Amino acid sequence: MSTFDRQRMDLLLKNDLLAFIRRGLETIAPGEAYQHNWHIEAMAWHLQLCINGGVTRLIMTVPPRSLKSICTSVAFPAWILAHDPSARIICVSYSADLAARHARDCRRVMESEWYRRLFPGTRISREKNSEMEFVTTAQGYRYSTSIGGTLTGRGANYIIIDDSLKADEAMSDVYRPGVNESYSRTIYSRLDDKRNDRIIIVQQRLHVDDLIGYVLQKEKWTHLNLPAIADTEQEIPVGKDRVYRREAGEVLHPARESRETLDATKIILGSYDYSAQYQQCPVPTEGAILQRKWFPIYDEPLERRRGDTITQSWDTALTDGKSSDFSVCMTFLARGNNHFILDVERKKLLYPDLRRRIYECWREWGRRTSIN
Repeated sequence: MSTFDRQRMDLLLKNDLLAFIRRGLETIAPGEAYQHNWHIEAMAWHLQLCINGGVTRLIMTVPPRSLKSICTSVAFPAWILAHDPSARIICVSYSADLAARHARDCRRVMESEWYRRLFPGTRISREKNSEMEFVTTAQGYRYSTSIGGTLTGRGANYIIIDDSLKADEAMSDVYRPGVNESYSRTIYSRLDDKRNDRIIIVQQRLHVDDLIGYVLQKEKWTHLNLPAIADTEQEIPVGKDRVYRREAGEVLHPARESRETLDATKIILGSYDYSAQYQQCPVPTEGAILQRKWFPIYDEPLERRRGDTITQSWDTALTDGKSSDFSVCMTFLARGNNHFILDVERKKLLYPDLRRRIYECWREWGRRTSIN
């Protein structure tokens, strides 16, 4: 690299968070190829707005493996301290192990040769440089903790909450409300200046009442929402006077996860988890029209009574490919105003096999068959 190119790159790293993120990734994961995409520009721009653009409450919802933690918990704190070594930053994750990993990666960036050369005014103090906390010589710091962890005596100009809840705890009526309570009672109060200091929350959605669902009811937030597949057209800011126009149905990052990969992921996860984690659209477990309590489970086989009727309802598909829909038959016993599900058949069938199977199910169960 020529001297001119080196100087130009140094200038870019000093002033452009997007370039800084890429250099940080190369530092902590030198064997991992960087795959650029517009959504990384969008995250970098929104984070930069938290420093000098007047954004004090930022939410970013993105699918798993979208570089959100590298951008938000690793590069961004290092960038903040590069430009203001007296800044006080608290970083929170659902577990101490995850928080510690992000802290180690951030420290590795700040102790790299290129960072120390470009930002000579920012140095980690020898007096305080532990796994969960390091302090600069200007008395700024990056302090890491978990949800429910110790924050007594800590103040912050920036609070970064990255993955507040584990996916397998999202349905828990203990863990999920506990995260929200921890935010309200402990985390939020750590801001030094609640009007001007910043809170950034980044995660995949997990439940309608997860932390993001909770805080959106409390304050006005800037929300960068990036579903894996766009449901509608979007105009997304990615830089000064620049927007990315995303078409409905467009995949977020096809070089990493194609439409076919996402379709397979949906089958594996199921529609409920996929809608939350990938589409950032959690579905209520209790609908406004249909409620789970209306559907009790019976344990013993039903004995037929006079007046009972059997109904079969088919929702058909006509192919049996890997990505094809299933043909589903539900067999009901109707008794007065009650309907009991006796059997559910779910198979991928070609039309000749489907036609034959409909007749077989009718012979096995039915008095009357309706096809939808």
